[in-house]
Amino acid sequence: MSLDANANRFSGFADLYDAVRPTPPSVLADVITRYAGERPKVVVDLGCGTGLSTRWAADWATAVIGVEPSADMRARAAAVTGHTNVSYVDGWSSDTHLPTGTADVVLAVQALHWMEPDGTFAEVARLLRPGGVFAALDCDWPPSIGNAAAEQAWHTARATVAIHEREIAGWAPARTSRVASSSPQTDQLRPTDPNDAEAAVTITDGVQFWHKGQHLGRMIRSQQFRHCVEIAALAYETGDADRFVQLFKSQGDYQALRRHGFDDAALGIDRFAEDVAAELGKGEFPFWFTYRARIGVRGSDVAGAGR
Repeated sequence: MSLDANANRFSGFADLYDAVRPTPPSVLADVITRYAGERPKVVVDLGCGTGLSTRWAADWATAVIGVEPSADMRARAAAVTGHTNVSYVDGWSSDTHLPTGTADVVLAVQALHWMEPDGTFAEVARLLRPGGVFAALDCDWPPSIGNAAAEQAWHTARATVAIHEREIAGWAPARTSRVASSSPQTDQLRPTDPNDAEAAVTITDGVQFWHKGQHLGRMIRSQQFRHCVEIAALAYETGDADRFVQLFKSQGDYQALRRHGFDDAALGIDRFAEDVAAELGKGEFPFWFTYRARIGVRGSDVAGAGR
């Protein structure tokens, strides 16, 4: 299965992505380290993007290797200085070219839903030493900012983007041309169907994704881990109205539609930005990001390990 389209989806806006995306909270580093049993000597960060998560891991591991197939994202990551224990390689989650047993921890931060599950979990198991830990981290969109109107404006804009992405992806047209809201937990084009939990969803430009809500179940069914668990944690950051809007623009669906010729007026972003500015004004305010961590611990004998 070729996932070149998935890597290309995140080309062209690496600087924006790196500037506005959040960093996981330190408590998740504590949890991961605890499951690993010791401070990790080597962490492999799959789908590392611009290196935000790689640099985060560099603070609690001896060495971190970021694996990223997008040359654009990888170049932005390598351009950031200040961490001598970080390196980046060209590779895929299912084919990293790294030595077997090289990692104490393997990460996938805001990335596992873009990765083919079976090949990824097999590669994770190959990379991990016995007792090593796999951690897939995702944060909910949007962050909670304590303003209902601004958050609802986000969901309204997301619904508009979803309508246009449905059209580009060749899905049946929506019954109405305007949707008032979207759920904060909706995975892009449609909710999870329990009958096709293993299936990829194909969207704009042949991009494929796998629903986040099925991550833990897929990890368990892979039988690559002796124990799997899901936890949640809250990360606190700050930002202003512009960061809230730019965070929206750092998402792949918005960027894909811009490449297809849609402008901000058509996507509802002009209205979104106006509403957010009117609600929030100037100055900084809290950004609370809810992270969901799916953690798998590798057994001493991976084959048939199950849960």
